[in-house]
Amino acid sequence: MIKRYFNAAIVYASLALACGVFYREFTKYMEFTGKTNLAFLHTHYFMLGMFFFLALALLERAFAFSAQKGVKGWVTVYHIGLNITTACLFLRGLAQATETVLSPALNGSLSGVAGIGHILLGVNILALLILVRRAAIAIKE
Repeated sequence: MIKRYFNAAIVYASLALACGVFYREFTKYMEFTGKTNLAFLHTHYFMLGMFFFLALALLERAFAFSAQKGVKGWVTVYHIGLNITTACLFLRGLAQATETVLSPALNGSLSGVAGIGHILLGVNILALLILVRRAAIAIKE
């Protein structure tokens, strides 16, 4: 699992860098100088993607928590939650940078889906922390 966590960290670092370049170049091309959610893609992928999976790799090395039942499922849903969240940031950022007016229904839907992504992230972070804690306590006993 350590290799999978490092591979995920590499993928998310690559996505973070690509999103940073896209944000800079797209807003320059569109001559957009205001605030846009595209700026947050870079940091979301670095912190919730790369750093999170680097931390999981180190925790796996220390406590071997991935041997527990359900860890793969929690990690998979974490990936889904992170990518739902960033997809919504991307779509809202595109609308802001192109100065597209969203209908109230579309605006609400986008916020709702982003909220689902954030809920998935939050629940999975807590679940994985509990699993790491369980493995760490089992080592001491």
